[in-house]
Amino acid sequence: MIKNIIAAIAAGQKFLITAHVRLDGDALGSELALCALLRGMGKQALVFNQDSTPERYRFLPGAKDIAHQVPDMETYDTGFVLDCSELDRVGDIAGAIAAIPTLINIDHHVSNGGFCDLRLLDPQASSTGELLYRLIRDMKTPLTKDICTNLYAAILTDTGGFRYSSTRAETLRAAGDLVAGGADPQWISENIYENDPPSRLRLLAKALETLQLDLTHRVASMVVSFDHLRETGATMDQTDGFIDIPRTVRGIDIALLYSQMGDRLYKLSLRSKGAVNVEKIASLFGGGGHINAAACRIEGDLPDIQSRVLDAIKSL
Repeated sequence: MIKNIIAAIAAGQKFLITAHVRLDGDALGSELALCALLRGMGKQALVFNQDSTPERYRFLPGAKDIAHQVPDMETYDTGFVLDCSELDRVGDIAGAIAAIPTLINIDHHVSNGGFCDLRLLDPQASSTGELLYRLIRDMKTPLTKDICTNLYAAILTDTGGFRYSSTRAETLRAAGDLVAGGADPQWISENIYENDPPSRLRLLAKALETLQLDLTHRVASMVVSFDHLRETGATMDQTDGFIDIPRTVRGIDIALLYSQMGDRLYKLSLRSKGAVNVEKIASLFGGGGHINAAACRIEGDLPDIQSRVLDAIKSL
């Protein structure tokens, strides 16, 4: 399939690149690396995202050029959908993107059923950034410093700083090549993990007040509500990384973060340790992801949602 994607890149002239709503480092780093690659080949390329770029990722090369409106969608001959297991995850413009003549999906989610004829899927890969590294390597295209920086950020964030079980020897070899190509691990890590605004710390303090530990079922959970955002002046994208905090507690196998998205709508983020498969839980509520990292959206009152999720965990 990589050969077919390389052929489509050679044939295309005008490329639209997008990823899922509620952007993370893997989605953004992959988009920006691919855009830099295509422009370096003399192609026209644009990154479009429905959501704004989270503050911690605005340092990435090319981030300032990301578009949030595409008035001439019909002029694009090739589209890339990155880090998405289904097309609807890109947001309101999914229908228009589906009409692009050549559509390519690059993704590593186990829940991806294959919604594009051209696709590079590997649920064993650590990240979409690692898959793009493979593609660029097979294209024998030079890895510029900007491409290396963006791909390193993508891999770094989706492996939890190379801590998750998805970190394999191939992942570390890719990261090493990216560092050799100009990615600065310290500078990238400082910008992502050590550059928080005060509002994020205030929001984290509010979320920690909601911490619940169920040592019987080895589950820990936190909640971020609209009230928390109003009280701290924070934004929901500043919750990035919160889910990893309850996961660190000794005796906990599953961590949950409930993020309010509407009056009776919550996003549930799930993380687990070892062989505990939280993708199965997310799939029960229409979501998906990986064995150790998944997400879904659930409607209802929060206490009822929490009860339903705990019942699902008990059924594992």
